[in-house]
Amino acid sequence: MMELRSEQMKRGVARAPHRSLLKADGLTDEEISRPLIAVVNSVNDVIPGHLMLDKISDAVKTGIRMAGGTPLEFATIGVCDGIAMNHAGMRYSLASREVIADSVELVIEAHAFDAMVMIPNCDKIIPGMLMAAARLDIPTIVVSGGPMMAGRFRDKDVDLDTVFKAVGEVSAGTMDEAELLELENAACPTCGSCAGLFTANSMNCLTEAIGMGLPGNGTIPAVYSERIRLAKYAGMKIMDLLERGVTARDIMTPDAIHNAMTLDMAFGGSSNTVLHLTAIAHEAEADITLDDWAAVSDKTPNLVKVSPSSDFHMQDLYAAGGIPAIMHELDAAGLIIRDVPTVDGRTMGELADAARNSDPQMVRSVAEAYGPIGGLAVLRGNLAPDGAVVKRSAVSAEMLQHSGPARVFDSEEEAVTVILGREISQGDVIVIRYEGPKGGPGMREMLTPTAAVKGIGLDRSVALITDGRFSGATSGASIGHVSPEAANGGAIGLVVDGDRIAIDITAGTIQLDVPESELAVRREAWTAPEPRITKGYLVRYARFVSSADKGAVVS
Repeated sequence: MMELRSEQMKRGVARAPHRSLLKADGLTDEEISRPLIAVVNSVNDVIPGHLMLDKISDAVKTGIRMAGGTPLEFATIGVCDGIAMNHAGMRYSLASREVIADSVELVIEAHAFDAMVMIPNCDKIIPGMLMAAARLDIPTIVVSGGPMMAGRFRDKDVDLDTVFKAVGEVSAGTMDEAELLELENAACPTCGSCAGLFTANSMNCLTEAIGMGLPGNGTIPAVYSERIRLAKYAGMKIMDLLERGVTARDIMTPDAIHNAMTLDMAFGGSSNTVLHLTAIAHEAEADITLDDWAAVSDKTPNLVKVSPSSDFHMQDLYAAGGIPAIMHELDAAGLIIRDVPTVDGRTMGELADAARNSDPQMVRSVAEAYGPIGGLAVLRGNLAPDGAVVKRSAVSAEMLQHSGPARVFDSEEEAVTVILGREISQGDVIVIRYEGPKGGPGMREMLTPTAAVKGIGLDRSVALITDGRFSGATSGASIGHVSPEAANGGAIGLVVDGDRIAIDITAGTIQLDVPESELAVRREAWTAPEPRITKGYLVRYARFVSSADKGAVVS
């Protein structure tokens, strides 16, 4: 076993006061003498994906004790993006990722834990914990709370995205409020992270591909007892990692990050994964850029489509064999790096060999792929010289190339009012700016405007562009992460109503059709807007946060 970090705070005569305090926790001498394992839990009563994390934690602690360790639990914060959506609260969501990473670092280092098991389940909590794992570099394993089951509404599977879209349908007159209430009551039937391949489930699945979660971490439904057993195995497995001296950075290597990027492109996850995995790679000192993402996308076929890209949900991917089934198909085409280690103890290649694809319609082979390139695309052009990101797999064929007049809004709220007021025309390009990491501040995730456009029936004729983020539940030509952002003087801040914007997702371009001489005049006249937030955490966040193309990290 590697030398125990906890010995520095519990061994010897001088540490009698420390042991006394541990005994005040109810620990015996025998428990104190064992490795001290942190159980980092984001359980709370607010986020549906976190309601049951107390049961996951109990199972993890059982596994740790079975394998000879002493578990000690502490909490982190969490924000529910769905509840925070479309109001000022969303400014705090992405910013919470840094607080989570920092808070884990503070508690682990202050108490000299030997290893940790992390229990997240939703959008910013998962990457925040993985960032902390890479930063701390002690033996670590992640076990999530698992996905929600899809709801059932009028003989069709539904999820949270269905409700957001229905708001637009009510505005369009194609659904009444009584129907909306019926859907509202049916769409989220269980605890767990929302049932589609949105940001939370995308990140839980990438945790497997990067090697930090056991097989099943991303897809076993939250309400299945199998997840309790997985948590017990995670508790036992952390003791094995500690015994062998395997730390987080031994797992989160550049090759492992490459595998995670490849999986991301194969299943067309949330565009927010680009932001988060870039930040995780930065903490692991294995930096990646949008050019790296584009390169992986160009050679990775799209094998899977889950809501919002199709009517499949996470329970269907689980039944097909989960993430190992996708890795099996990718490995058959030589697209993954086989010899990278995982917390399971087997290499990624060995996990792929052991997997079985039980539903070739759900998880397609490379020969039967939806398309030859990845589910996410990086766009560049004079409107986004440092890049922008779109969920290509969720864009209809007729919107892969689009050119239209700009409709410019300086906030999400302004855009939503106009969309729901049905003042958007076919062919328009909706530009929502000053919503980036610095300008928002906090780079708000915006599902309401994209779902509203879909709900009023314009998703096949209208594009959206922002320096903020679009939800993992978003479909259509919704292009986010435009960099540089408007608040940093990016070209998106120079667009005026009526300017023509040309988008070619297939070619990877996004172009503002305005002469450079005119843009130079506008740039000279441009001034930064007054900050929306003038006190508290977000003021500090805006001062230090990087641009979206660099992962919106704070340093």
